[in-house]
Amino acid sequence: MASRAPKRTLNTRLIVVTGVSGSGRASVLRVLEDLGLYCVDNLPVALAPEVVRLAVQHDPNLKGIAFGIDPRERMFFPQWPSILADLERMGLRAEILFTDASDEVLARRYSESRRPHPMAGGGLSVADSIRRERLALAEMRDRASRVIDTTTLTVHELREVVTAYVMGAQGRREMSVALVSFGYKYGIPLGLDLMLDARFIPNPFFIPELRERDGLDPAVRDYVLGAAEARRFIDEIVRLLEFLLPLYQREGKSYLTIGIGCTGGRHRSPALVNALQERLAAAGIEVQASHHDLARNT
Repeated sequence: MASRAPKRTLNTRLIVVTGVSGSGRASVLRVLEDLGLYCVDNLPVALAPEVVRLAVQHDPNLKGIAFGIDPRERMFFPQWPSILADLERMGLRAEILFTDASDEVLARRYSESRRPHPMAGGGLSVADSIRRERLALAEMRDRASRVIDTTTLTVHELREVVTAYVMGAQGRREMSVALVSFGYKYGIPLGLDLMLDARFIPNPFFIPELRERDGLDPAVRDYVLGAAEARRFIDEIVRLLEFLLPLYQREGKSYLTIGIGCTGGRHRSPALVNALQERLAAAGIEVQASHHDLARNT
């Protein structure tokens, strides 16, 4: 639509927010608006270049622009790959924030709100509507700069995650790494770029005095890291990341999420994630750590 744009758009940050319905896309946009970005929700994708041009002409000092888009825009949504290409020709490489959540949580949210799922045309059930929407969004999810799993996040935690992403990316050249511990018996968290299995390490669950504690407890941590294979595991992960991070960064990836899983996500994986966080931070790599299943009952 707009083949040319003012040169100053080259310095404008553009964030596209999308994701499965019910996963918090609107909440992310509210955070971005509070951070000073110009936000437009439910924008027909074909209008994006023109909105960018007008917004920058009106305010050359914009902190950034954020668009909220979803597959309900049936006339326009299929055009998004070509529109993103047009934006890149304007000098804007869009960052895509994709919100997601487990199917069970999405279904529960719709049940509690008593609202019909937006993709539930033709008498589809909520479960079928969620699957249909995931298919429509699959390519966008693959291209995402960051997938935010809101399954266990509160509104305040979501705000912290989005703020850290936006503020951390400004002027940052080094890749940011997020470490997530989880339990395989509860399912694999969404949005992992790499996943590592720690179930070969001796399990503190079978030590009576450690069973009721968790991986943040010094005694559990000492037990886990006391195993030679655990220390070797951390060493090998550090070596792998020293190899991978420059290559990912060369390809323009600014955020990497690594999951480390054990059976219940309560003992081994939290201890390993925190130990790995310390090792990477000491190497000058920005690291965030979280524990997906630590608070679950065993």
